[in-house]
Amino acid sequence: MEAMLGLSILPASGLSQLPRQDSLLGGACFSHPAGSTATGDLPLLAVDMRLLTGEAAICEVWHSPAPLQSGQLGAIRYRESDTLLFGCLSLDETSTDMRPPLQITTESAYQTIFELLEARGFSAVLRFWNYFPAINQACHDIERYRQFNIGRQDAFLAHGRTVIGNVPAACALGTASGGLHIAFLATRANVIGIENPRQLSAYHYPSQYGPRSPTFSRAGLVKLGGRDMLFISGTASIVGHQTLHVGDVAAQTRECLHNIAAIVAEANRLAPDADFRLDQLAYKVYVRHPADLAAVRDAMAQVIDAPLTAIFLQADVCRADLLVEIEASGGHAIRVGAGA
Repeated sequence: MEAMLGLSILPASGLSQLPRQDSLLGGACFSHPAGSTATGDLPLLAVDMRLLTGEAAICEVWHSPAPLQSGQLGAIRYRESDTLLFGCLSLDETSTDMRPPLQITTESAYQTIFELLEARGFSAVLRFWNYFPAINQACHDIERYRQFNIGRQDAFLAHGRTVIGNVPAACALGTASGGLHIAFLATRANVIGIENPRQLSAYHYPSQYGPRSPTFSRAGLVKLGGRDMLFISGTASIVGHQTLHVGDVAAQTRECLHNIAAIVAEANRLAPDADFRLDQLAYKVYVRHPADLAAVRDAMAQVIDAPLTAIFLQADVCRADLLVEIEASGGHAIRVGAGA
């Protein structure tokens, strides 16, 4: 039986050659500079991030065999089935009052996302992907990542959504240029937020990390079509709430994977038949400095002694002292196209 959800990783040039175009939910393409994503009504982000392994442009596209229909609400383009909805939007930062433009734009974007999900009857978000430039820079007397966290949480609260406990998995990374890009995967199924026993939950971070804590769980666990699936948030070298191994990218990479291993163990405890394994996940690895790529790959090979499916991108991470961040997912189908 075909999986209800799958992920294809392929060069942007291969998008039109994918079989079953009518089964594509949406996704994101990464290149530097960002390329065109003129693909009809397919929801597809174009993100300005340099690939570190030589490709010109790589896309990750989610697909489902169920019948799909497309739609649009404001800036959001989306596709949905009876069970899943993938949407994305890209916005320039604009200011309507004295608040920072990124904060206002983030709040507006999330408000529209929640309006769409409520209108279409999707109760839970499996995963958010957030991308915007200059994530570590300060303006309006506050770091831009902290501006983003304020805007995101204000939208959650405005729609009566919890900001602690069972919140969606997510990441937030710094791009080379562009506006605010957000993609999301939602479902009508029940999603269980998973926390990492090695880490303080991000929504409980102390105020030294900003006036509002980040609103995300360490992972989301869901059963779709009889299969357990796991969506792991952007994961960094943080234990408790503190950054470890400052200045040592190899040690940070190993710590990232130790944290992911702890999340996987927790997911397997909650879904004992899933048997999630590190070497069977699809990874996206964000590296701050391109010169660190070899050290990151070597460290991953030390921890996971098996071939991996991974995309390596240059990106700024949410804390200035973090050199690498890794996200992952598993339990769904994974396909790697020729040239990827």
